Amino acid sequence: MDKLLVEGGRSLSGKVHISVSKNSSLPIMAATLLGEGKTVLKDLPVLRDIQTFKQLLTNLGGVIETKGRETLMESSSLKTFFAVYDIVKTMRASILVLGPLVARYGMGKVSLPGGCAIGTRPIDLHLEGLEKLGARVSLEAGHVLAKASRLRGNRIALPFPSVGATENVMMASSLAHGESVIENAAREPEIVDLADFINAMGGKIEGAGTSTISIQGVETLTGCSYRPIPDRIEAATYLLAALTCRSSIEVAGCIPDHILSLLEILEGLGCRFDRGENSIRIQKPVGGWEHFDSAHGVSKIIETGPYPSFPTDIQAQLMAFLTSIKGRFSIVETIFENRFMHVAELRRLGAHITLRGNRAVIEGGGELWAAPVMCTDLRASAALVLAALRAKGRSDILRVYHLDRGYERIEEKLRGLGASVERGEGPTV
Repeated sequence: MDKLLVEGGRSLSGKVHISVSKNSSLPIMAATLLGEGKTVLKDLPVLRDIQTFKQLLTNLGGVIETKGRETLMESSSLKTFFAVYDIVKTMRASILVLGPLVARYGMGKVSLPGGCAIGTRPIDLHLEGLEKLGARVSLEAGHVLAKASRLRGNRIALPFPSVGATENVMMASSLAHGESVIENAAREPEIVDLADFINAMGGKIEGAGTSTISIQGVETLTGCSYRPIPDRIEAATYLLAALTCRSSIEVAGCIPDHILSLLEILEGLGCRFDRGENSIRIQKPVGGWEHFDSAHGVSKIIETGPYPSFPTDIQAQLMAFLTSIKGRFSIVETIFENRFMHVAELRRLGAHITLRGNRAVIEGGGELWAAPVMCTDLRASAALVLAALRAKGRSDILRVYHLDRGYERIEEKLRGLGASVERGEGPTV
């Protein structure tokens, strides 16, 4: 089992290029099931989750061919409509094939999904949305079965702006008879990207990026060529890595508007950025990097929430950065109840963090010291890398298969910025 060996205390410099978004690529790959003919997806990241989803589609009978940075996908002659447990158990996004399967083929069966153990993430909103479209949904022996001769448009009001439920209902509605309206829809950039992809196949979706999405169902969708958006979580992670190391770098190939909530928090702490259309360059704070070491009395409360609020997927990385700033900070996690599992590992590195229910209180500014730490989920893994980059000495970060689910070539990209990060073989844990 791989581990990362991180020698802390180095400054970073240069430019890092951001990969295509994992969280956009997965639903777009699921949406290829809706289209007739070949679809070409450009620059899909080389990640464990992407490979797992390719395996899932191939197991259904889809044909996938990779040529350089292009992935050709075709699903006109599926062999089965059952996403089996052996694949689904490792990745929650597998549930996203259910809507496209029942919309195009009249039937879909998916094992109840797995993924990161960061809290209860029920799929009831997915299933209720499909039922509103006319699907007959049943649960049996650990599987979800949905059937329909043809889905029919309807008004679906989500009690919570779930990203996955919005995606599944939007995909299913695109081939339903008549118009569907999703109220209280998720507004994330990945939702807009999925809608743009379906529209490129001939769909008729309006309002993506707002709380009300209208979908006019069409008879058929056809394959297209498409490149998903850059990964906003990866962009945020490298920005925070550089700031944790008191360094100026350029994050290239990103969309700054997609992480405005983070940039506003950081600017409120004295960070400075030059924002381009597709890049962010970190500037030295007024008063130098010492500003973070002498900011007595700094106190801030940060709360996660659905987009455009501060994302839960950046919470752990921001926490790692805040441990380096003199001050007292509170992070309130409102999305997932178990998303503070990284706190115990950050404490092993010397961080002063207290948990009070869904609130983490960080007393920042202390020294961090290298230690062996263990990844518990994808974003927690990134937080441990950030803290290890600052800690004195060499940290061994175990179970980095979590990290490989969402960060493409992270050790290479960090080494390109001047960090000392190597991949090695760790113990089986």
